[in-house]
Amino acid sequence: MNPAALLSSARRVVVKVGSSLLIQAEGGVRAAWLAGLADDIVALRRAGKEVVVVSSGAVALGRRHLGLKPSARLDHKQAAAAAGQTMLMQAWETAFSAHEIPTAQLLLTFDDTEQRRRWLNARATIAVLLAQGALPVINENDSVATDELRYGDNDRLSARVAQMVKADLLLLLSDVDGLYSADPARDEGATHIPQVAEVTDAVAAMAGPASGVGSGGMRSKLVAARIASGAGCATLIASGREDHPIEALAGGARATMVAAQGSAAGAYKQWIAGTLKPAGSLAVDAGAAKALAGGKSLLPAGIVSVTGAFERGVCLSILDPDGRELARGISAYNSEEARAIAGHATSRIEELLGYGGPDALIHRDDLVMLAR
Repeated sequence: MNPAALLSSARRVVVKVGSSLLIQAEGGVRAAWLAGLADDIVALRRAGKEVVVVSSGAVALGRRHLGLKPSARLDHKQAAAAAGQTMLMQAWETAFSAHEIPTAQLLLTFDDTEQRRRWLNARATIAVLLAQGALPVINENDSVATDELRYGDNDRLSARVAQMVKADLLLLLSDVDGLYSADPARDEGATHIPQVAEVTDAVAAMAGPASGVGSGGMRSKLVAARIASGAGCATLIASGREDHPIEALAGGARATMVAAQGSAAGAYKQWIAGTLKPAGSLAVDAGAAKALAGGKSLLPAGIVSVTGAFERGVCLSILDPDGRELARGISAYNSEEARAIAGHATSRIEELLGYGGPDALIHRDDLVMLAR
C-alpha cells in the first residue's frame, strides 16, 4: 500500500505538526502554511475521516514573546510554554475559523496517557469533541511537566494519542520526506526507505540525532512509529514543507510507511485480555451473558453482584451465572458506584448516584470476550 492509499483508507487520523514546520526562523507562526494545512485537514474531514492534531510550537513562540534565549533550563521552558500556548491556539483557531470549525485545546502530561483513569477521561473528552465536530489540538503540558515525567517531544505524545483514540493512521509531518539509510545531509549515497515492516534496532540505527527548532528528530519519530505499530496504527513519516502537505501525499508524494501490527481495535482488546490484571469481578445473569456474546455493552441491569474494591478505569473480570470467566473489560465506574447501580435500569443511574454517568458499566469497545 502506498502513502496515498493508506491515507485514503484511514478513518481516524492523528496529525503531528512539528515546530520546524509551524514556526518561522524569526519566531512567528507561518500563517499561510497553517492555512494550507487547515484546508487539507478540512478535506480529510469532508471525506468522512476524524482528525486529531498534536501540535508543537508553544515554547518557540513563548520564548520570542518573553524575550527568552534558547535554554535547557526547565523553568525557562515552562515559562515560555505558558506564554506561547495561547498564541499557538490562537493561530490554530484563526486557521480553522475560515472553515467555521471550532478548535479545542487539550494539554496532556505523561500521567494522562499512562494512568488508566486519566487516560479514560482524556479519551472521553476527545470523543465528545469529535462528535461535536470540533478539532482537538493537543500538546504536552510543558508548563507543569517535569524532566522526570514528561515525553520531551510530541512525536511520542502523538503515538500515545493515536493509541488512546484507536487511530488507523499517525501522520508525522517533518522537515524531511521520511527515513533514509543514512543522514542525507551528510551522505550523498543515502537512500530513501519507503516502507518499514518493523522498527528494529537496525532500522533505528539509520536515524540521526535530534536537531532543528523542535526537540525531536528521526529517532524520536521511529520510537513513535514503534509505539503506534504495537497499538495497531500505521505511521507515515512525511515532509510538511509543501504548502498543502497532506494534499501532496494524496497526490503521490513519497514518505516512509511503518506498518501496523494488526488493527487498533484488536491491539486494544489484546491489551485488555492478556496484559491487565483484573482488580475485581462482576457476576452477570443469563440475559446479560447472552447480550455480551452478541456484541453488546454490559449494562447495570444485568449485574448480579460486584466483588472487590476498585477505581474507575481498571480491568474487571466478568463471570457468567456458573461462575466462569466470560469476558474482561474496563470499568466506567468504581466499586461503590457499581454496587449502587447493579441490577437497576440505566435510567436510574442519576437517581441512585446523585449524578449522571455512562449508560454502560463496561462499554463494548472496552470489553473482550474470552475463549471458552
